[in-house]
Amino acid sequence: MNYRCEIKTDLGTMTLIETENKISHISFSIMEKLLEIPIKKTMLLEKAEQQILEYFEGKRQNFSLPIAPEGTAFQKKVWKALQNIPYGQTRSYGEIAKEIGQCHAVRAVGNANHNNPIAIVIPCHRVIGANGKLTGYYSGIDKKEFLLKLEGALI
Repeated sequence: MNYRCEIKTDLGTMTLIETENKISHISFSIMEKLLEIPIKKTMLLEKAEQQILEYFEGKRQNFSLPIAPEGTAFQKKVWKALQNIPYGQTRSYGEIAKEIGQCHAVRAVGNANHNNPIAIVIPCHRVIGANGKLTGYYSGIDKKEFLLKLEGALI
């Protein structure tokens, strides 16, 4: 069964989705098809809410949630690499492409970031341009900048 909840954060309302006892979505917006999912605060959604709020309070740097992002094998490989970026640090799209063994897949890495269904926990906000500039963030560059400053990342 799928359930969802909405939480208020410093960046607005976030939607959390639980699918088969794992977190499948955390986003700053919600797709219309997800609105059909019933709202219910399960133990897992409460735990996810608590950890997200602790993150925004500066009290949490790592997450301990079971996650199940839906995507292609390539996207999942990229998302796994993103989880290796330490709190407060950044990597370029090219560095992520190299890490997954596909040096020429820089644009594909960017596309995988764009399609990341589990914001913050899979920290796509920590990926920046090779020139150090903030580029592309599905929820808006202002949110990316906020999250990086919250973490104390040098930008």
